[in-house]
Amino acid sequence: MLLYNSLTHNREEFVPNTPGRVKMYTCGPTVYHYAHIGNLRTYIMEDILEKYLRYCGYQVTRVMNITDVGHLSSDADTGEDKMLKGARREHKTVMEIAKFYTDAFFRDCQKLNIKIPEIVEPATGCIPEFIHLVEVLLEKGYAYLAGGNVYFDTSKLKEYYVFNKHEAENLVVGAREGVEEDENKRNKTDFVLWFTKSKFEDQELKWDSPWGIGYPGWHIECSGISIKHFGEDLDIHCGGIDNAFPHHTNEIAQSEAYLGHKWCNYWFHVLHLNTNSGKMSKSKGEFLTVSLLEEKGYDPLVYRLFCLQSHYRRSLVFSWEALDNAAAAYKKLVARIAAVDENEGTLEESGIEHFRAEFHEALGNDVNTSLGITVLYDVLKSNLNGCTKTALIQEFDTVLSLGLIAAARRMREENARKEAEAEAVSPEDQFIVDAIAARTAAKKAKNYAEADRIRDELKAQGITLIDTPQGVKWSRD
Repeated sequence: MLLYNSLTHNREEFVPNTPGRVKMYTCGPTVYHYAHIGNLRTYIMEDILEKYLRYCGYQVTRVMNITDVGHLSSDADTGEDKMLKGARREHKTVMEIAKFYTDAFFRDCQKLNIKIPEIVEPATGCIPEFIHLVEVLLEKGYAYLAGGNVYFDTSKLKEYYVFNKHEAENLVVGAREGVEEDENKRNKTDFVLWFTKSKFEDQELKWDSPWGIGYPGWHIECSGISIKHFGEDLDIHCGGIDNAFPHHTNEIAQSEAYLGHKWCNYWFHVLHLNTNSGKMSKSKGEFLTVSLLEEKGYDPLVYRLFCLQSHYRRSLVFSWEALDNAAAAYKKLVARIAAVDENEGTLEESGIEHFRAEFHEALGNDVNTSLGITVLYDVLKSNLNGCTKTALIQEFDTVLSLGLIAAARRMREENARKEAEAEAVSPEDQFIVDAIAARTAAKKAKNYAEADRIRDELKAQGITLIDTPQGVKWSRD
């Protein structure tokens, strides 16, 4: 399998640290509001990656954090805590907000056929791990106390900008939205590991620590949770491209300083979902949710298909017209599958192996989902029997998770119901059907006089019979 590694900017052969086993970490949601569909694009593509690894035979353990404390609105570790902001907005406690929006996030995942990771860890459940990590960084000289907070000292690193060569000037106050002055920092790139002092003294969630009562910085959470569950190494770390800097950059800095060696081998970043006005963002006050798509009549799996039609390393532009096109494509694909006779023939092993190789070639080439969908169409266009086509589609959909076989069966049932309704005879027309049956019986008995009498009687009532090779048809005059 070839996988693009954001750390090296190259496609590389994926080789896990332990043969046959994959340790996979996903940056989870900050649960202060509903996830918008831009957030969910990232989770859809991470879900595809995990399911394809499993399809290849790997034993995958996946960990996801839930950020329920400490996520500040600025990428410079300043600004209002997002959880506190959500609590104020809705007049609830932080933990009430966290519970409500965590549940909402997982409902959205279920609607989109996103598998929930085996391990989901809220940040509030790992405070001792965060404190220990900060203590070790202080002991090793990678952290310092200033103004009541504990900061990571980026000047101690040989290289800080590991993903891209950011210019230091970009961190100057005012150069980017949300960057504010923090006079406690020794270097502009330093970041907070533990807060005891902030401009939000009414922060609801605080814990005792060696440096005073406070709460963890956002970046320390993912390192602490990953190391807690995976130990000293990690195969794949996933997230949206907007997390590459500073969040993932800071994760690498603090994790490798703590461990003393390389931490994660592969970084998987999904690019933004944009609208015509730019990147989708909660901060703008307008964002699209799965529930809104449903209210407008879209099956959430249509949005999943919309995402799969594009490569995860390309920005994707959302529009209602594009979603309508995806809806039409989904309906046509399901209709073609519904037309396949599942019970036709027996499995054709040679055909299975051929298309299975095509599917591996597509998904194994940096998770190319659009080519994977093309393989589905190739299966449908092939001369394979219905049994084999159905088996292949069902197999490939364990990765794509578009619910195709179930949707096709529902379509068949609905079509059969409509046909039955169309063929159903109203009570008013039942006497015509009975008369036609009596005429047919008379003709079979060679009682043509009776057959003609029935025909003429119906004619007198304005009903004309037409004998055709397919049977007797009738119409009202």
